[in-house]
Amino acid sequence: MPEGHSVHRLARQFADCFVGQALSVSSPQGRFADGAAVLDGAVLEAARAHGKQLFLCFADDRVLRSHLGLYGAWSFGGTERFRGASSIGAPRRIGEREADDDGGSAGPLLAPPPVGAVRVRMVGDEGWADLRGPTLCVLETRQEAEGARARLGPDPLDPGADPAPFVSAVRRSRRSVGALLMDQSVLAGVGNIFRAESLFRCGLDPAAPGRSLEEDTLQLLWAENVALMRTGARLGRIVTTDPADRTGPGRGAVRREDAHYVYQRQGLPCRRCATPVAMRELEGRTLFWCPSCQR
Repeated sequence: MPEGHSVHRLARQFADCFVGQALSVSSPQGRFADGAAVLDGAVLEAARAHGKQLFLCFADDRVLRSHLGLYGAWSFGGTERFRGASSIGAPRRIGEREADDDGGSAGPLLAPPPVGAVRVRMVGDEGWADLRGPTLCVLETRQEAEGARARLGPDPLDPGADPAPFVSAVRRSRRSVGALLMDQSVLAGVGNIFRAESLFRCGLDPAAPGRSLEEDTLQLLWAENVALMRTGARLGRIVTTDPADRTGPGRGAVRREDAHYVYQRQGLPCRRCATPVAMRELEGRTLFWCPSCQR
């Protein structure tokens, strides 16, 4: 599932490529036909992300709110002047990076026929965007969309976010901190990778009850997720290791096998203490941690 950094990159992509334009909106698959008919020809005024949800704000009090879930993806294409020729979401072809397409045409925009089950297609002046396989795709008023956003926890990628609600929610709970980090009403945007890696970097036992953790510890955990997610948004992939803990060359792009401390490294030696990385299920999701470093 794309984590919050990918959705923030999506919001920037829509802002750069489509905001201010009257968009042609359709639903080739048909499952969003009514919503597409309402949005067709409307001007996209803003694009923003909160956690794993994307909010596309159109004129006349209309918002397209989407959540990619496990299988959703937005793909983009257009002329050579279009700056959004890539695909963001799942499936991701190269680790956690977005995959570029083959480039755009030099002539006037000619959107190709939709491929696969395209829930929503948006066509602007120089490019198009196709949405496939989302968990959520709804048309709302701005008040309804704001109500949905308010039910989410603070987003570490929001420069104005206050970590206090996150700290308070964790310290009130008997649930494990590993479970709470995945609860989008507690903290928005963190998924399985950021959960595993931020807990490792803070030396926290994923099984520790939230109410057992001090405020300073949770402030540190918040700051760690802010830093990791900002790096992910900048790079277009999740890299959590420090250079000293990597085995590959010191220069150039970080190799996929060097990108994480514990995520999907079960059975391999911890990069810092050599204890085998552990794995188990926690509330339906796979958890990775170092039993020695995280006590």
